[in-house]
Amino acid sequence: MERPFRSGSVTRLHQDRSLLRHAPLVMLGAMFIPVMAGLAGTFLPAIGYFPALGGDSLSPGPILDLVRWPGFFKAGALSITTGVGVTLLSLAIVILFTAAWQGTRLFSAAERLLSPLLSVPHAAAAFGVAFLLAPSGWLARVMSPWATGWTTPPDVLIPQDPWGLTMMAGLVAKEVPFLLLMTIAALGQTESIKSRTIAQSLGYGRTWAWMTVVLPRVYEQIRLPVYAVLAYAMSVVDVAIILGPNAPGTLSAQVVSWMSDADLALRYRASAGALAQLGLVGGTLILWRLMELSVGCAARRWAYLGRRMQRDRVLRHAALLGAAAPILAVLIGLASLLVWSFAGFWSYPDVLPLSFTWTTWLRHASDLRDPIMETVRIGAMAVGISLALTIITLEAEQRFNLKLTTRRLGLLYAPLLVPQVAFLVGLQTLALESGLDAGTAAVTVAHIVFVLPYVFLSIAGPYRAWDARYATISAAMGAGTQRTLWKIRLPMLLGPLLVAAAIGFAVSVGQYLPTLLVGAGRVQTLTTEAVALASGGDRRVIGVFALTQTLAAAVPFMAAIALPRFFWRNRRALQHR
Repeated sequence: MERPFRSGSVTRLHQDRSLLRHAPLVMLGAMFIPVMAGLAGTFLPAIGYFPALGGDSLSPGPILDLVRWPGFFKAGALSITTGVGVTLLSLAIVILFTAAWQGTRLFSAAERLLSPLLSVPHAAAAFGVAFLLAPSGWLARVMSPWATGWTTPPDVLIPQDPWGLTMMAGLVAKEVPFLLLMTIAALGQTESIKSRTIAQSLGYGRTWAWMTVVLPRVYEQIRLPVYAVLAYAMSVVDVAIILGPNAPGTLSAQVVSWMSDADLALRYRASAGALAQLGLVGGTLILWRLMELSVGCAARRWAYLGRRMQRDRVLRHAALLGAAAPILAVLIGLASLLVWSFAGFWSYPDVLPLSFTWTTWLRHASDLRDPIMETVRIGAMAVGISLALTIITLEAEQRFNLKLTTRRLGLLYAPLLVPQVAFLVGLQTLALESGLDAGTAAVTVAHIVFVLPYVFLSIAGPYRAWDARYATISAAMGAGTQRTLWKIRLPMLLGPLLVAAAIGFAVSVGQYLPTLLVGAGRVQTLTTEAVALASGGDRRVIGVFALTQTLAAAVPFMAAIALPRFFWRNRRALQHR
């Protein structure tokens, strides 16, 4: 017997399909709209319009005030040199290491180290580098007094040096793993091994063969991540506070200082500074693009010469050393944090303390409780919402044969390409104007803006690569699309989903500026508390908070590895998905 026609059910079905079809636009809007609103909130006070502080008319006063500030040009130049230096050095290390060692056991070992390295927050890595390179750090202790003759720490400014070299070292240690991950993802779309082998058969050396025939295709895939690294390195705040100079510091760090000042009139200068930071990043990105074109032309001319560059042993070992240095810096830095957190009396130049104790951990256990809970609460909500938006968007792609165009992919990277300080200052201004509560909910929304791109980029590949024949078999057995999604597709993608969630949670844990500005200093997470300790001198307490922050980011990665093996212990193939 036929079921009666129900117009209401059909209407709801069409509404659901319409909503699902527009899911990609909703996801892109969730990232793009806050950025544009924040930029508007930054631009208006920068030209004098800030009614909450009595600015009812447009004026160039804030911009002129910024230019008259004595440290403006030095701070801007420092932002440019550190950002470009970090990007060039990180990209060179990744390209040379991949060209020289792809397909070897060393390269596979580096791949396995990526997840632990990426889970380390920038602030924790910066503290580790500081503890390693400081005049009284581990490196000086190992070399003293037998090699240096030092019996007391030398009076040398290494962290917070005026040229920003230590800050660059800390950023390179974190950006090399990120760019290496993006490069490995791009290699799967280039037939790199086959292309390199053909070039080697024509007499090219291993490294030069890769750079000649593989690099042009790989760089096309990693261009946006490189731009993101450049924008981030030019405008980072937490690493600049820990490792960067402070007389003056980078422009972005100075903007945050003005935003936190008790003198509310400095909000005008802060907005002008944020706008200047946006201009610096935009101009540098344009110059970088011009440099890409110039290097591309020069590389093509060099390739036409037919040079084979067969003797590359020295270059290969230099590439290995360059890749090992940032990895070892992060790992040894974390070990230094661990030792300091348990250290008893530790005099210079002893390599290890005379005793180890739980005293520091026990004394600050109560101080850790609230930041841990806040960090987990914000991270879990941001990741949950980001995963939901991502799955809905990808499912809409599959069902309606939608494609993410290059222009829309650029929108996906908008929160990563626009300096955080440029639009978060504006979001705080808009919140102040509208009287919104600067609490956990507002900070969570701000975190979603940065978590969502990483979650989407992490899960999009495995989701799109899922074998659609399983859906065909499911449909043949009478299952609808919703049941196929929940009973077959998502369970089979459990591993990639958990990895994407772990990456998103690690990104949330490491967010300093969104938590500080959008939370108006009232939301305390592990990152804000750890960075606040940078101005103090108690390395034991810093070690406790930095290690706790690292563990908070690392635990989800451990779960992402263990849970699929537990749930699919009787299904070997699913354990590797």
